[in-house]
Amino acid sequence: MSTLLKSRKILFNLIINGLIPWLGYVWLAPHIGSVLALSIVMMIPLIDNLIHLARHRKMDVFNGLMLAGFVLSLVMVLMGGSEKLLLMRESLVTVVIGLAFLGSLLLKRPLIYHMASRFSKGVDPERNWEYPYFRQVMRRLTLLWGVALVVEAGLKLMLINVLSTSQMLAISSPLFYAVIGLAIVGTIVYKRRAGVHMKQLKQHREQFA
Repeated sequence: MSTLLKSRKILFNLIINGLIPWLGYVWLAPHIGSVLALSIVMMIPLIDNLIHLARHRKMDVFNGLMLAGFVLSLVMVLMGGSEKLLLMRESLVTVVIGLAFLGSLLLKRPLIYHMASRFSKGVDPERNWEYPYFRQVMRRLTLLWGVALVVEAGLKLMLINVLSTSQMLAISSPLFYAVIGLAIVGTIVYKRRAGVHMKQLKQHREQFA
């Protein structure tokens, strides 16, 4: 995917998940109440993700977060959740996923290891696991994503208590994509450096085999 197409996709996601829900909330809240308005505008990102799921027959991390957030929001609405609780729904899901990443560092093989074969073409994690350096890379990337997700959720939870609902809707998606974007860039840069070093380690082993 070219840089232009990626930029258009990010812009489209920001509009669907940020701008349109914000505009919808500002327009609906004075007429039907803030909680109901917030519940309605949260349907917009959900519909977009369901369309994506129907087209591509697969769910990525962002789709999973959005759908899990909606289910949590629905539970909160049925329980009489307030605006702040509804705004917290994605952050709560993000915290759980971030903690899952961090918690997996205590296991023999961290969470990133199980995702490597799916998201990295030409990578055989089972074969590479015998290299201590590869195991170190997997743990560092798991730590990176765990911290990034927890920090993103923490920032949102803090801002929810400071900003109004309309302000929070306006910055929620840009903040999410900014933090996740930094994590992706960090992952790409580190993986390239690690890939070069892994290649050298394999060549060295073959020479002395």
